[in-house]
Amino acid sequence: MKKNKKFLLAASLIIFSFLFSCLPAARADAAVLTPTAPGTAETKNDTVIIDHSNTRDGYIMIKYLKNTLKLLAVQIKGPGGATYTYYLKKGEFEVFPLSDGDGSYSVMVLEQTEGTRFALRGSATVEVKLADEFAPFLRPNQYVNFKEDNVAIKKAAELITADMTIMNKITSVYGFVVSTLSYDTELAKTVQSGYLPDIDVVLAKKKGICFDYAAVMTAMLRSQDIPTKLVVGYAGDVYHAWINVYSETTGWVNNVIQFDGKDWKLMDPTFASSGGQSSTVMQYIGDGTHYTARFLY
Repeated sequence: MKKNKKFLLAASLIIFSFLFSCLPAARADAAVLTPTAPGTAETKNDTVIIDHSNTRDGYIMIKYLKNTLKLLAVQIKGPGGATYTYYLKKGEFEVFPLSDGDGSYSVMVLEQTEGTRFALRGSATVEVKLADEFAPFLRPNQYVNFKEDNVAIKKAAELITADMTIMNKITSVYGFVVSTLSYDTELAKTVQSGYLPDIDVVLAKKKGICFDYAAVMTAMLRSQDIPTKLVVGYAGDVYHAWINVYSETTGWVNNVIQFDGKDWKLMDPTFASSGGQSSTVMQYIGDGTHYTARFLY
């Protein structure tokens, strides 16, 4: 809970990290991979359903069944050891990624009892064997929520064609996001813990906070079958968000970089979208050593 609040209240700037292969994408018929909760494998009681039918595709779905005015939370601890904490809506299935890859995950669903105290309402231990390492980073989830009829997803389909290289696909989406959005300083001052981006609302307003930038670009790229991680961690001592994109030639790239046609350079696209690339910013970003990833969504 504290993690979410610290992240969402920080008026930090988005960092996108990507390195691209110049090969065409493997799949030309990109379409949104929509999560489902078929109930073929689930753990449930009269309060909560934890559907783990699709762990091979990198996600579980959870639904809270009872009416309550209390806060609900989900905690997921994977084989990597980090505990991911989410808020949970009432009465509908929500999607949570299995970001740590293969292994054993413990899942807990919690309901607030008083103040910062929560009681356990449901739990499960899930053994995961992914269909492939990209599965959690190609689909919608609570943090990167999108559907095929979203304006942002339709725009991604307009910007990207099957004959484009990976580099051109990602730079096309990147250019659109940078030229469309500006940083929302007012929202950064007032945003509440538990805020989740609505990518179409962000595009309609043409501005957003760091979380919004990351979610929009991640959703657009995933909808085009480009594996993308929304990363949350630290830039220095400030909680921060950025993205990593997979290259077939180099694998996952974890630094903050841009290709200018000649050299790979580090860049912060929120600065680019808000009025220019400052030499001071570029110097701060440096070789990426200021950035420490903690959570992947």
